Amino acid sequence: MTTLLARLFSSCDKDLPEALRQYRAVAGPVDPKQSIQDTEFVAFDTELTGLDYRADSIVSIGAIKIKGGRVLPGHTFYRLVKPESELKGSGVVVHGLTHTDLASADALPDALEEFATFIGGSVLVGHFVNIDVNFVNRAMKKHFGVNLRNPAVDTRCIHDWLYDNDRDFKRHHNGMTSKSDLFSMAKRYGVSVQKTHNAFYDAYLTAQLFQRFIHFLSGCGVSRMSELLAVGKF
Repeated sequence: MTTLLARLFSSCDKDLPEALRQYRAVAGPVDPKQSIQDTEFVAFDTELTGLDYRADSIVSIGAIKIKGGRVLPGHTFYRLVKPESELKGSGVVVHGLTHTDLASADALPDALEEFATFIGGSVLVGHFVNIDVNFVNRAMKKHFGVNLRNPAVDTRCIHDWLYDNDRDFKRHHNGMTSKSDLFSMAKRYGVSVQKTHNAFYDAYLTAQLFQRFIHFLSGCGVSRMSELLAVGKF
């Protein structure tokens, strides 16, 4: 049975672009015993035409790599994407991207191939990451018939776990932020915030927030990936 499944998946992969075949060769579950400090992460964010994953679509993808608790500014990704659905005024107000800005943007399949190459086997990090993962997976399934293989953690979930389990975290920050959106949480925990939404900028904010939370997680005995994946489960 295992051999049959392997053959089916192998046959499926043969129909994929080379970039995605290479991605699928390295992406997958992480060693649960692996140290967080030895793990490569990618903080990422998407900007969208709206939040209905069945009707809306991606207009930009931004990402930055992290090794353990160290953000790597030299390893970044940002692509504008031609939307595959109507560009709504309500979305433009949020991300500021207009038809003119997106006229020469990448086609979504091309952007997805490049994004998959960039993330490789990294663990994904996002704020309300289920939204971004759902949109990327819907697009991947539509164009290539496959989903992302990377495990992912949510900074909002990590924050909530720390608040419930770490007294030092509470004392250090004088309590919990009453707002869970990225900008409010970043400000609460000492991350400098500009008044603009951008997929790469939001990914960078998420990376810095993750970096701060990792510091407190280590003090709680959360040092291995199995523990982090449980804490950051969304």
